[in-house]
Amino acid sequence: MQQTDRPIPAIDEIEFQIMWNRLIAVVEEQAQALRRTAFSPIVRESGDLSAGFFHPDGRMIAQAVTGTPGHVNTMAASVRHFLARFPASSMKDGDVYITNDPWLGTGHLHDFVAVTPAFFAGSMVGLFASTCHFMDVGGIGFGPDGRDVFEEGFYVPPMKMIAEGMLDGTLITLTRSNSRYPAEMEGDLMSLAACNAIGVGRLREMLGEFPLGDLTPLCDQIVSRSREAAIAAIAGLPTGTTTAEMVIDGYDKPVALVATTTISSDLIQVDFTGTSGLSARGINVPLSYAQAYSTYAIACALFPQVPNNSGSLSVVEVTAPEDTIVNAQRPAPVSSRHVIGQMLPDVVYGCLAQVVPDKVLAEGASSLWNLILEDAHDACLTQGIGQTPRFSALSVQTGGTGARSNDDGLNATAFPSGVSGVPIEILETMTPLVFWRKELRPGSGGQGRFRGGLGQIIEIGHRDNHPFYIYAALDRIEHTARGRFGGAEGGAGYVGLKSGPRLRGKGKQLVPAGDTLVVQTPGGGGYGPVGERDGTRIEADRINQLDN
Repeated sequence: MQQTDRPIPAIDEIEFQIMWNRLIAVVEEQAQALRRTAFSPIVRESGDLSAGFFHPDGRMIAQAVTGTPGHVNTMAASVRHFLARFPASSMKDGDVYITNDPWLGTGHLHDFVAVTPAFFAGSMVGLFASTCHFMDVGGIGFGPDGRDVFEEGFYVPPMKMIAEGMLDGTLITLTRSNSRYPAEMEGDLMSLAACNAIGVGRLREMLGEFPLGDLTPLCDQIVSRSREAAIAAIAGLPTGTTTAEMVIDGYDKPVALVATTTISSDLIQVDFTGTSGLSARGINVPLSYAQAYSTYAIACALFPQVPNNSGSLSVVEVTAPEDTIVNAQRPAPVSSRHVIGQMLPDVVYGCLAQVVPDKVLAEGASSLWNLILEDAHDACLTQGIGQTPRFSALSVQTGGTGARSNDDGLNATAFPSGVSGVPIEILETMTPLVFWRKELRPGSGGQGRFRGGLGQIIEIGHRDNHPFYIYAALDRIEHTARGRFGGAEGGAGYVGLKSGPRLRGKGKQLVPAGDTLVVQTPGGGGYGPVGERDGTRIEADRINQLDN
């Protein structure tokens, strides 16, 4: 990440804190505007989004608390890609730029990034960027079955969606025409533009109150302070190199994730040389997404209180050989890149555990167990069922996190993504699905001095007993979350039918008419030897020992 070498003018400490807090309030309102206006349930209910403010040179200055690491940290790089194509000097007040390019955005076609320049007194003072997940972008649907990115949906290169306040109607027509849910597609595009406009308006109000025609001195100080704080956090660590490896399920064969971490006085380098090559299916990861989650893991462990911006991001460098599964090149399929990308913190923690064992978790479920459920209109026609409601639902589900060095893992909690689940009442209102069961899964947390978090048991049927599809992109079924320092492994995940057959962890599969989908999400690994468990925690174990 580039840093400025120019002298940084001093800003009074009190004024600095006031302006910093005001800037955070601006981007948080920006994020909340997106969440409250978005059409996709995973955005408005789960917070699968990001929002932030950037200097005109592309440095990320402030991010909203609401958001996910995969969106925020990829967006930090994405704005520079926009500026490379549309220099700041060419931008006009009222412009909005968008793309869903996986390699210039957040890693797959289902996320759009929007960038809006902010002007004050005739001069450009910054950029607001936002991103969120879209329900449907055409193609084969949101799943890992694609053989290249062209099968995975409609591609929009970096371009203007709005030029000086004038909407590109042709672009909107094309995006609507390539989605199964055109109103939702258009609505979410407008939500991205609207939330950025909120940010621009609030920034203008801020600049009207403070004697700052140019935000550069404030931005420079924010970035400099964050970088210095991050360096201070790693400066006291032992320098050297450690390596860790983890094997996960993959699509049709196991995937080895190998990380080598090198710590120096002012930089942490993570290299994924040795990691498996590309998959033939859509679980591949563009490097920007691998960088996002690897950097986030280090920040959580070593400097969690430091603001996440270009300054703190600059102390971590993440690399991987081209055409490994964590540095997929165009046109590799990448739709379900989260399945592997969200596992990378566990591998990074395998390295850090050898240096700062008290700062890391045991392995957890890690990757979200997103249940992408859709009507089986074709199967209904084949079986003589004349009418079936059309629907597509993304039910965000989670397993348990790994145990910590001083406490149990968290039950049914999304780490590292940070999103929340979509309430089942929302899904049952929007679709003909019925959630017959949703509860914590006893015994799924790995034992240890501290126990891993519990997974869940979920059973889903169709209200009219019609068939429906699951687009599975699930892991930790064949290869469970491992404990650390003597802790036991977490419970394996499972997906199948109540009638008995087991389903695959990856790929589009049919839940037959009248049957019920049964899902058991994985548990987290334990931390430390079982025999060292504190007797005062026996009551906390009670739910872990109950019978089904």
